[in-house]
Amino acid sequence: MESAEKFSNSKEVIAFLAERFPHCFSTEGEARPLKIGIFQELATRLEDEERVSKTLLRSTLRHYTNSWRYLHSIKEGAYRVDLDGNQDAQIEKEHADHAKQQLDESKAKAAEKRKARQQQDGEKRPPRRNNAKPGATSTKRTGEAKKGTKPKSDRPMKTPPAKLSESDLHAGTRVTVKLGKAPMPAVITEVAKDGIHVQLDTGMVVKVNSDALRLAGSKRS
Repeated sequence: MESAEKFSNSKEVIAFLAERFPHCFSTEGEARPLKIGIFQELATRLEDEERVSKTLLRSTLRHYTNSWRYLHSIKEGAYRVDLDGNQDAQIEKEHADHAKQQLDESKAKAAEKRKARQQQDGEKRPPRRNNAKPGATSTKRTGEAKKGTKPKSDRPMKTPPAKLSESDLHAGTRVTVKLGKAPMPAVITEVAKDGIHVQLDTGMVVKVNSDALRLAGSKRS
């Protein structure tokens, strides 16, 4: 006959103990304080139980008695129980204070880990996108309109630079040249058949066509 499969973790052993000794162990609800030295009783009662080793039994008992649910049950004056649920000695104040200290420290550590995890998740989270539809008015801008601020459409629009006329196409005229995204200030140095030569304020001389030029507003004499 094949032997039963051994338990692999404390969770399985606790479920087994709660089933085998229901008046002593439990998996949910209020826990019962255990009799001091109960490991020896367990080792004796489970001597023929092949599914759990003494090493796993010891670590499971430590896991069980360090849980918040169990530590909360250690109150001064409460009775400890044996494997059959019979009352044993009462819990002394020193043991109750020690259990409360363990519980407080465990909860503090859990809170620190949770806070660190939330900060880490926040760093990984991509920046929030503005999902406002094009043309939608923001709440802030709507509020400004109510306070008397003129809508953007009512504000005076800047007049775009004028195109050059034939009379402007001569050396010395101050212009702006569209090179890339932003227009750059320059002055016409020569008007030739193959294009208009202008000198940028940076000193560079370039050749462009008239469509790339706009009147800068003043002429060099």
